[in-house]
Amino acid sequence: MTARLATVLAAIDAANAADPTLERDGAAERPAALLYGERMSAETARLFPDASEHLRIAARGQHVERWRMPRASYPEGRAGYLAWRTAQAASHAERVGAMMAEAGYGAADIDAVARLLRKEGIKRNPEMQRLEDVICFVFLRWYFADFAARHDPEAVLRIVARTARKMSAEARTRALAEFGDLPADLAEAIRG
Repeated sequence: MTARLATVLAAIDAANAADPTLERDGAAERPAALLYGERMSAETARLFPDASEHLRIAARGQHVERWRMPRASYPEGRAGYLAWRTAQAASHAERVGAMMAEAGYGAADIDAVARLLRKEGIKRNPEMQRLEDVICFVFLRWYFADFAARHDPEAVLRIVARTARKMSAEARTRALAEFGDLPADLAEAIRG
Protein backbone atom coordinates (compact mmCIF):
# COMPACT_ATOMS: atom_id res chain seq x y z
CA MET A 1 0.00 0.00 0.00
CA THR A 2 1.39 3.38 -0.95
CA ALA A 3 1.76 6.11 1.67
CA ARG A 4 -0.75 8.34 -0.06
CA LEU A 5 -3.33 5.52 -0.31
CA ALA A 6 -2.88 4.82 3.41
CA THR A 7 -3.31 8.55 4.10
CA VAL A 8 -6.58 8.75 2.14
CA LEU A 9 -8.03 5.61 3.73
CA ALA A 10 -7.11 6.93 7.20
CA ALA A 11 -8.76 10.28 6.39
CA ILE A 12 -11.95 8.53 5.26
CA ASP A 13 -11.94 6.44 8.43
CA ALA A 14 -11.39 9.51 10.62
CA ALA A 15 -14.32 11.28 8.95
CA ASN A 16 -16.55 8.21 9.27
CA ALA A 17 -15.61 7.69 12.93
CA ALA A 18 -17.73 10.79 13.67
CA ASP A 19 -20.93 9.03 12.52
CA PRO A 20 -23.40 9.33 15.41
CA THR A 21 -25.28 6.23 14.21
CA LEU A 22 -23.91 3.15 15.90
CA GLU A 23 -24.11 -0.37 14.59
CA ARG A 24 -23.41 -3.59 16.39
CA ASP A 25 -20.16 -5.27 15.34
CA GLY A 26 -19.84 -8.41 17.40
CA ALA A 27 -19.98 -7.38 21.05
CA ALA A 28 -19.26 -3.70 20.41
CA GLU A 29 -21.13 -0.82 18.85
CA ARG A 30 -19.21 1.19 16.27
CA PRO A 31 -19.95 4.14 13.99
CA ALA A 32 -22.05 2.77 11.10
CA ALA A 33 -20.21 4.62 8.31
CA LEU A 34 -16.83 3.48 9.61
CA LEU A 35 -17.99 -0.12 9.77
CA TYR A 36 -19.51 0.11 6.28
CA GLY A 37 -16.25 1.47 4.84
CA GLU A 38 -14.25 -1.33 6.46
CA ARG A 39 -16.68 -3.91 5.09
CA MET A 40 -16.42 -2.39 1.62
CA SER A 41 -12.62 -2.58 1.76
CA ALA A 42 -12.64 -6.16 3.02
CA GLU A 43 -15.08 -7.25 0.31
CA THR A 44 -13.05 -5.44 -2.36
CA ALA A 45 -9.89 -7.26 -1.25
CA ARG A 46 -11.73 -10.58 -1.19
CA LEU A 47 -13.46 -10.25 -4.57
CA PHE A 48 -10.72 -8.32 -6.37
CA PRO A 49 -7.30 -8.83 -4.78
CA ASP A 50 -5.78 -6.94 -7.73
CA ALA A 51 -8.01 -3.88 -7.19
CA SER A 52 -6.58 -0.55 -8.31
CA GLU A 53 -5.99 2.30 -5.89
CA HIS A 54 -8.95 4.08 -7.47
CA LEU A 55 -11.28 1.18 -6.70
CA ARG A 56 -9.89 0.78 -3.18
CA ILE A 57 -10.43 4.47 -2.42
CA ALA A 58 -13.92 4.54 -3.94
CA ALA A 59 -14.95 1.43 -2.01
CA ARG A 60 -13.78 2.84 1.32
CA GLY A 61 -15.24 6.29 0.67
CA GLN A 62 -18.53 5.25 -0.89
CA HIS A 63 -20.57 6.40 2.13
CA VAL A 64 -18.18 8.94 3.62
CA GLU A 65 -20.09 11.15 6.05
CA ARG A 66 -23.40 9.87 4.69
CA TRP A 67 -25.27 10.83 7.88
CA ARG A 68 -24.70 14.54 7.14
CA MET A 69 -27.39 14.41 4.43
CA PRO A 70 -30.32 12.48 5.95
CA ARG A 71 -32.76 10.72 3.65
CA ALA A 72 -35.58 12.53 5.49
CA SER A 73 -34.31 15.84 4.09
CA TYR A 74 -35.60 14.75 0.66
CA PRO A 75 -39.19 14.04 -0.45
CA GLU A 76 -40.72 10.61 0.07
CA GLY A 77 -41.01 8.22 -2.84
CA ARG A 78 -38.72 6.98 -5.57
CA ALA A 79 -38.01 10.42 -7.09
CA GLY A 80 -36.97 11.79 -3.69
CA TYR A 81 -34.84 8.72 -3.04
CA LEU A 82 -33.06 9.05 -6.38
CA ALA A 83 -32.45 12.78 -5.83
CA TRP A 84 -31.00 11.99 -2.38
CA ARG A 85 -28.76 9.26 -3.80
CA THR A 86 -27.47 11.55 -6.55
CA ALA A 87 -26.73 14.31 -4.04
CA GLN A 88 -24.99 11.81 -1.74
CA ALA A 89 -22.81 10.53 -4.59
CA ALA A 90 -21.77 14.07 -5.55
CA SER A 91 -21.00 14.87 -1.91
CA HIS A 92 -18.93 11.70 -1.47
CA ALA A 93 -16.99 12.43 -4.66
CA GLU A 94 -16.24 15.99 -3.52
CA ARG A 95 -15.23 14.97 0.01
CA VAL A 96 -13.03 12.05 -1.06
CA GLY A 97 -11.51 14.20 -3.82
CA ALA A 98 -10.44 16.79 -1.23
CA MET A 99 -8.86 14.04 0.88
CA MET A 100 -7.04 12.69 -2.17
CA ALA A 101 -5.74 16.15 -3.09
CA GLU A 102 -4.46 16.63 0.44
CA ALA A 103 -2.65 13.28 0.21
CA GLY A 104 -0.93 14.31 -3.04
CA TYR A 105 -3.09 12.72 -5.74
CA GLY A 106 -3.42 14.59 -9.02
CA ALA A 107 -6.52 15.73 -10.88
CA ALA A 108 -6.71 12.64 -13.13
CA ASP A 109 -6.75 10.26 -10.15
CA ILE A 110 -9.27 12.40 -8.28
CA ASP A 111 -11.53 12.54 -11.34
CA ALA A 112 -11.34 8.76 -11.83
CA VAL A 113 -12.43 8.13 -8.23
CA ALA A 114 -15.13 10.81 -8.45
CA ARG A 115 -16.64 9.08 -11.50
CA LEU A 116 -16.74 5.82 -9.54
CA LEU A 117 -18.38 7.48 -6.56
CA ARG A 118 -20.95 9.15 -8.79
CA LYS A 119 -21.62 5.71 -10.37
CA GLU A 120 -20.81 6.85 -13.88
CA GLY A 121 -20.39 4.10 -16.45
CA ILE A 122 -22.00 1.09 -14.79
CA LYS A 123 -21.98 -1.83 -17.24
CA ARG A 124 -19.48 0.11 -19.42
CA ASN A 125 -16.56 0.84 -17.10
CA PRO A 126 -14.98 -2.34 -15.66
CA GLU A 127 -13.84 -0.48 -12.52
CA MET A 128 -17.36 0.86 -11.96
CA GLN A 129 -18.77 -2.63 -12.43
CA ARG A 130 -16.32 -4.00 -9.88
CA LEU A 131 -17.39 -1.34 -7.38
CA GLU A 132 -21.06 -2.12 -8.01
CA ASP A 133 -20.39 -5.84 -7.48
CA VAL A 134 -18.68 -5.05 -4.16
CA ILE A 135 -21.59 -2.84 -3.09
CA CYS A 136 -24.06 -5.63 -3.87
CA PHE A 137 -22.03 -8.25 -1.99
CA VAL A 138 -21.72 -6.01 1.06
CA PHE A 139 -25.49 -5.46 1.00
CA LEU A 140 -26.22 -9.18 0.69
CA ARG A 141 -23.66 -10.24 3.30
CA TRP A 142 -24.19 -7.58 5.97
CA TYR A 143 -27.46 -5.70 5.45
CA PHE A 144 -29.92 -7.88 3.56
CA ALA A 145 -31.30 -9.86 6.52
CA ASP A 146 -32.23 -6.72 8.49
CA PHE A 147 -33.63 -5.08 5.37
CA ALA A 148 -35.76 -8.13 4.54
CA ALA A 149 -37.10 -8.28 8.09
CA ARG A 150 -38.34 -4.65 7.86
CA HIS A 151 -40.02 -4.83 4.44
CA ASP A 152 -42.81 -6.82 2.86
CA PRO A 153 -41.77 -9.79 0.71
CA GLU A 154 -42.81 -8.12 -2.57
CA ALA A 155 -40.62 -5.10 -1.87
CA VAL A 156 -37.72 -7.37 -0.92
CA LEU A 157 -38.09 -9.30 -4.17
CA ARG A 158 -38.10 -6.03 -6.18
CA ILE A 159 -34.99 -4.78 -4.40
CA VAL A 160 -33.14 -8.06 -4.90
CA ALA A 161 -34.05 -8.02 -8.61
CA ARG A 162 -32.80 -4.42 -8.94
CA THR A 163 -29.64 -5.31 -7.06
CA ALA A 164 -29.00 -8.30 -9.32
CA ARG A 165 -29.43 -6.19 -12.47
CA LYS A 166 -26.54 -4.02 -11.29
CA MET A 167 -24.24 -7.01 -10.82
CA SER A 168 -22.01 -8.58 -13.43
CA ALA A 169 -22.89 -12.09 -14.59
CA GLU A 170 -19.85 -13.41 -12.72
CA ALA A 171 -20.93 -11.70 -9.51
CA ARG A 172 -24.47 -13.09 -9.78
CA THR A 173 -23.07 -16.61 -10.20
CA ARG A 174 -20.74 -16.11 -7.25
CA ALA A 175 -23.54 -14.67 -5.10
CA LEU A 176 -25.74 -17.70 -5.77
CA ALA A 177 -22.87 -19.98 -4.72
CA GLU A 178 -21.99 -17.99 -1.60
CA PHE A 179 -25.55 -17.24 -0.49
CA GLY A 180 -27.00 -20.65 -1.26
CA ASP A 181 -29.55 -20.43 1.55
CA LEU A 182 -31.65 -17.74 -0.18
CA PRO A 183 -35.32 -18.59 -0.69
CA ALA A 184 -36.05 -19.85 -4.22
CA ASP A 185 -37.80 -16.67 -5.39
CA LEU A 186 -34.88 -14.49 -4.29
CA ALA A 187 -32.34 -16.82 -5.87
CA GLU A 188 -34.33 -16.67 -9.10
CA ALA A 189 -34.31 -12.86 -8.94
CA ILE A 190 -30.51 -12.93 -8.67
CA ARG A 191 -30.25 -15.30 -11.62
CA GLY A 192 -32.14 -12.68 -13.61
